[in-house]
Amino acid sequence: MSDYLHAAIEAAQAAGGLLRANFGVALTVDENLAHDIKLELDKRSQTLIESLLLARYPDHAIYGEEGIRGDQSSEYQWIIDPIDGTVNFFYGIAHFAVSIALRREGKILVGVIYDPLRDELWACEAGHPATLNGLPMRVSERTALGECMISVGVSKTLDSVQASLPLFTRMVTSAKKCRMMGSASLDIAYVACGRLDAYIEGQISLWDIAAGLLLVESAGGKVDLQPHATLPDKYAIVATSGNVDLGIS
Repeated sequence: MSDYLHAAIEAAQAAGGLLRANFGVALTVDENLAHDIKLELDKRSQTLIESLLLARYPDHAIYGEEGIRGDQSSEYQWIIDPIDGTVNFFYGIAHFAVSIALRREGKILVGVIYDPLRDELWACEAGHPATLNGLPMRVSERTALGECMISVGVSKTLDSVQASLPLFTRMVTSAKKCRMMGSASLDIAYVACGRLDAYIEGQISLWDIAAGLLLVESAGGKVDLQPHATLPDKYAIVATSGNVDLGIS
């Protein structure tokens, strides 16, 4: 295990411990938006991760959902989602995760996703097998769409919803089951370990999926990531096992 991967795992597990300790208790809401919630705990979790990573690598950059820190001119950039699935967390739904990736000059070197309630840790470094709790994992071998589990994420804007409805309808009627679970990082981690066969989202932020990109590809899957046509820092993603034809272009 590289020092980078060890640092990412340590930070993810530390943040996960913070989230476990605060799950199901009264929380401070910083912003209660129409379709989202921002918690004080989001910031506290990212601050904890930042402090651990920058203590080891003070010349690195931090790019997270809760802001940036460090040397933004650095070739090394840590990409952080301190609570992916904040709305789930706030409502007491046990489906959320911490996501940490390290990128150097556009290439993901390390990816870690940690589900603190299930104590499941997905981890990978470039050029090495992806693991779940230390054991090698592979994407699903299912080939028939009618036997597949698909996750289709839908963003909150009206344009995104309208654009996603035809795809969602196709997946609901063609796949074994179609899910929308509220944590993009866990969706893509589930593709990497074979629980899901595909994760599709038309408008997602990099911190939600950066770690998962490496996990899926290292586990034998395929990822198509495209910059959003009109929104900076947003992406369209199709992450699959590579073994099933979704019938989409």
